[in-house]
Amino acid sequence: MKKEASYYKKLVDNSVQCLLCPHLCIIKDKGSGICLIRKNIDGTLYQTAYGEVVSVNLDPIEKKPLYHFYPGSEILSIGTNGCNLRCSFCQNYSISTKETNRQKVKIDDLVMLAKKHNSIGIAYTYNEPTIWYEFVRDTAKIFKENGLKNVIVSNGNINKEPLLELIKYIDAANIDLKGFTKEFYDWVKGDLETVKHTIKTLFDNNIHTEVTFLLVPNKNDDIDDFKLMLDFLKNISVDLPLHISRYFSTYKCSEPATDIGMMLKFYELAKEYLNYVYLGNVNIEGALDTFCPDCGSILVKRAGYLTEILNYGDKCNKCLKKLYFQF
Repeated sequence: MKKEASYYKKLVDNSVQCLLCPHLCIIKDKGSGICLIRKNIDGTLYQTAYGEVVSVNLDPIEKKPLYHFYPGSEILSIGTNGCNLRCSFCQNYSISTKETNRQKVKIDDLVMLAKKHNSIGIAYTYNEPTIWYEFVRDTAKIFKENGLKNVIVSNGNINKEPLLELIKYIDAANIDLKGFTKEFYDWVKGDLETVKHTIKTLFDNNIHTEVTFLLVPNKNDDIDDFKLMLDFLKNISVDLPLHISRYFSTYKCSEPATDIGMMLKFYELAKEYLNYVYLGNVNIEGALDTFCPDCGSILVKRAGYLTEILNYGDKCNKCLKKLYFQF
């Protein structure tokens, strides 16, 4: 289904300019933006995947990954086609780089499905949810009205005005901070400053925020750049959870899988800056667990997506340290 897009302007000769993300795509009639699903039809910009999904699942919240937001719960998760980045290492390239068969869904049916399966709400994930802007915003409004949570798993490449409108309805976000240099973001066709602004805006507006960093050998593994990233996150809050994820060769990127020793080096360094650091896509004892930043007592134990909560609430039971958690 198609719906007229928000955040665009009409130009001469039936062209339009999309204002949703930093690409500011100028789109000729019958063309689409970099995201694939925002298309110019006779001089009007449309979102052409409105109410259309390629995937609907019930996932552990830890899969997003969100470790500090209702740990141990499950969340209805949906996605569609398209993305406004072009990462050579994309794990979901089969749906993000081309249009595939999509199923139509109604928002009310998604609400019913979430309630039926005791989901805490809905996660917009799998592809880049911000390019699905109109459907995500409209769905999030109705989920919020029904007392359910809204989660976005995003690359953060969205302009300020649409972001501020969207986060009125968002409860939690995991933002993929892919690197920390302009050169890296040029490679993936994104904008670092915009992503930094998104992370800070989310946290400053009391949206539960966590960050994922995929460590790609020979691409974003400069230790000095990583220290700058950690400084940036620390200046927002030492409580921002950081997930350092192991890369495996996929799609168009043939670099070898991230060395475990490198993963541990970045992990130990990050813990000098931030209170909550995790390793993803690896099996290292303790690297998924949450510890109290002050007394070191274990708060949550994890094995894959199995979660054992030892400390409910936003204070440590032993030392009363204020914790960054929502239950």
